[in-house]
Amino acid sequence: MSTYTLNTSISYLKGVGPSRADLLKSELGIYTFEDLLNFFPNRYIDRTQFFKINQLQQNSAEIQVIGKITNIKTVQQKRGSRLVATFRDETGFMELVWFRGAKWIKDTLKLNTTYVIFGKTTHFNGLFSMPHPEIELLAEYKKSLRTAMQPVYPSTEKLTNKGITNRIVSKMIQNLFEEVHGKFAETLSDSIIKQYNFISKSEALLNIHFPKNQDLLTKAQQRLKFEELFFIQLQLIRKKLIRKSKIKGYNFTQVGAYFNEFYKNKLPFDLTNAQKRVLKEIRKDVGSNAQMNRLLQGDVGSGKTIVALLTMLIALDNGFQAALMAPTEILATQHYNSLVELLDGMGVNIQLLTGSVKTKQRKLIHEQLESGELHILIGTHALIEDKVKFKNLGIAIIDEQHRFGVEQRSKLWRKNELPPHILVMTATPIPRTLAMSVYGDLDISVIDELPPGRKEVKTAHRYDANRLSVFKFLRDEIEKGRQVYVVYPLINESEAMDYKDLMDGYESISREFPLPKYQISIVHGKMKPTDKEYEMQRFVKGETQIMVATTVIEVGVNIPNASVMVIESAERFGLSQLHQLRGRVGRGAEQSYCILMTSFKLSAEAKIRLNTMVETSDGFKIAEVDLKLRGPGNLMGTQQSGVLNLRIADIVKDANLLKMARATAINLLTVDPILANPENGCIKIAYQKISKNSTIWQNIS
Repeated sequence: MSTYTLNTSISYLKGVGPSRADLLKSELGIYTFEDLLNFFPNRYIDRTQFFKINQLQQNSAEIQVIGKITNIKTVQQKRGSRLVATFRDETGFMELVWFRGAKWIKDTLKLNTTYVIFGKTTHFNGLFSMPHPEIELLAEYKKSLRTAMQPVYPSTEKLTNKGITNRIVSKMIQNLFEEVHGKFAETLSDSIIKQYNFISKSEALLNIHFPKNQDLLTKAQQRLKFEELFFIQLQLIRKKLIRKSKIKGYNFTQVGAYFNEFYKNKLPFDLTNAQKRVLKEIRKDVGSNAQMNRLLQGDVGSGKTIVALLTMLIALDNGFQAALMAPTEILATQHYNSLVELLDGMGVNIQLLTGSVKTKQRKLIHEQLESGELHILIGTHALIEDKVKFKNLGIAIIDEQHRFGVEQRSKLWRKNELPPHILVMTATPIPRTLAMSVYGDLDISVIDELPPGRKEVKTAHRYDANRLSVFKFLRDEIEKGRQVYVVYPLINESEAMDYKDLMDGYESISREFPLPKYQISIVHGKMKPTDKEYEMQRFVKGETQIMVATTVIEVGVNIPNASVMVIESAERFGLSQLHQLRGRVGRGAEQSYCILMTSFKLSAEAKIRLNTMVETSDGFKIAEVDLKLRGPGNLMGTQQSGVLNLRIADIVKDANLLKMARATAINLLTVDPILANPENGCIKIAYQKISKNSTIWQNIS
């Protein structure tokens, strides 16, 4: 019996050795037998069919032939030499050619012995040849575990150069199965296996690496994908349950004067049903003795800020302070100004804390925070500095959360002996499948309707050749007293080029819209913050009709009178960015427009993005398309990526399996929250092992 276990170092596996082990570690992150076992193929080649030499076609398909080598010769060429072997079956002959490793290969080949060869053929002067074929003695071929469906493993240039070919990786895995006798511990309970008619863990692993046929391969993939998603969901949901039972939160028992006064006399418009529903969910959370951790999703302009304000007023009614953190100074200032206006005359002390607040004012804010005189503090990252101490922070609201890392959020937690309630807001709609994976430990609320009277922004795609008619349209809108944004992409690799695009664009707009009749603001990343703010303010006050800018205006600038958004080189923007930019207009009662300008040269993916923008303004639909185009890792930015380093599952393509896995995990934990039931013993063992090794905790909000 072998003494090896799945935790054994990969260097002890037959056929690996120290130098190959180092390569496997550095290139593929494979340290143990288990890592190699979970290194899954990314495609398969069907080797069920054998060809005769007289059946070969002039195409680039990979084929296999059985025959014998009858002659071997070395042919000199300009650089070095090549090895050529004549390969025959009963119908004809072809050549096998090697350009590298000729001496070593020549020593291993046997004449007049039956081989199986596999590879792509080339055709020249009426003769077929196969360069660098995979070659194996027929006797060995029949004995090996390798099957008709041949796995192809992910590789790197370095591995290929060092001779660790696909065949060698496959052989290593075959050795592994022999060492551990192909028996692997079961990780799912009998009832889950029966419920979904899954094959066993051992069968699944055997058939993912050495599938007997297409049907067993499909069964193996289903089983392993489900399991991967199931254990992620189990961690997320268990974490949520533990938090709800263990982490106590402040109990906001009453809705009092601040809330009622604002709701009855100050609310600028009736709440939509969606806003009322979300507010109910929040009230239930903050009145439950447990700490709230809720994600509030709502499209641009759906009224998240009002919900946030009402939530802060509940905290004030219960004698607590509130904080709102925004990613940029512009956005923080805007939140501050709008809240000051909304709460005018209610005796609420609100302050703004950003990097540019002067020392004297900062000191005053710190004092008022600690004494409790200050009710609501709005700010940027400056809020999480150690110097900022609250008397009793009851709720922290984080806007556009994907711009803050987890570390920054947890700093807010440590401001109190009990953690404050957390409400995380985002205007970037997150598709359900992604929300279940990345934010599975948060409760999710969605505002899915716009306030009454808001008109949908009309979106059109125009080519550069239509520029004159677009300019005419802009003039007509400005005549009506409206304002216009013209946005240029800013993509770091080509700062100089982007800056030039922006300046060229600014000049051509200045020619079309000359002074003194028209005034133009310009804002870009190279300007000093004070100059940027000055130009922004001119536009906000209506002193300028056109704002030419890079994407610095993407988040949160609210100018109801701006009714047209022109996006230049729109093909260079991602979908979510286009959607965010479009959300800058349509904030007043007037009909608003978004014009996507591009050249004629468009990739297939760019066409899909532009068509999606023209066809729908539903942020969730747009996010689904974005997820399909870009994949989950890119959508969330790097700080979330750890959750989604999936070995085999794909949360876009396997959305149904993800739903199944989540529902199964919820049902299991509802019945057996600490996995104490003997039937769930194997799940518990696998869960503990994954929790110990997994980095999922660092990557989850």
